[in-house]
Amino acid sequence: MENATNPNSSVTATTFARNFARYKDEAIKEKVIVVTSHDRIIGGFLSADELANYHRLKARERQVLKVEDLSDDDIALIRAAEYGAEPQ
Repeated sequence: MENATNPNSSVTATTFARNFARYKDEAIKEKVIVVTSHDRIIGGFLSADELANYHRLKARERQVLKVEDLSDDDIALIRAAEYGAEPQ
């Protein structure tokens, strides 16, 4: 389980704490290091890029658009949209 060289990198909390510098560097390559305790996932360590991506996605998750704030062009695009069609 303590292999930080594959895409599903996982390490015990004790090993992670004792070898933080190693896993900090591994996170740059692997993007996410899964931290476990007693065979349960207790958290994860993200690379700086993944953390920025997380924050970007969380910000979009909370974005609220009001109909009155949409432009006429946006409304026309919504009306013309087809379910399952690829965005242009």
